[in-house]
Amino acid sequence: MSGPVLPSSGRIEAGRHVLPLRVYYEDTDAAGIVYYANWLRFLERGRTEMLRFLGQEHSALRAEKGVNWIVRRCAIDYLKPARLDDAIEIVTGCKELRGASLDVVQEAYRDTDLLVRADVTVACISETGRPVRLPQQIRQALQAVAGPYSPRSRHIRI
Repeated sequence: MSGPVLPSSGRIEAGRHVLPLRVYYEDTDAAGIVYYANWLRFLERGRTEMLRFLGQEHSALRAEKGVNWIVRRCAIDYLKPARLDDAIEIVTGCKELRGASLDVVQEAYRDTDLLVRADVTVACISETGRPVRLPQQIRQALQAVAGPYSPRSRHIRI
């Protein structure tokens, strides 16, 4: 072996980030399907790995710029269940970018079946909890996952 095997941060496909995941026993409930709250963990991984893939790791943003991410809003629709050992993909795209926040659309698929769809508003805050503008480097990086979504307001769309 020539070095450590690093986990995948996914890929960009059709202007959206795709993160493959596997459903483990710990992710399921007594009925053997993914417990509803665990979808939030999968979606968080999708957003985190999207930023990592784009060269914008959470830890570096916090250390270098004092920027922290928080979820301000999450609306989620559970459409079909996922089960133990299913291979799923978390698909993440940027819907709208504002001064200190962005709207993200996330979907979970098993093959071509849409399982979960979520609209998430993520905000940037300082170490003291005050809103801060999205750094320019993030705005530029997010161009790779800016989809053809219709914005919910008249704010700037990337």
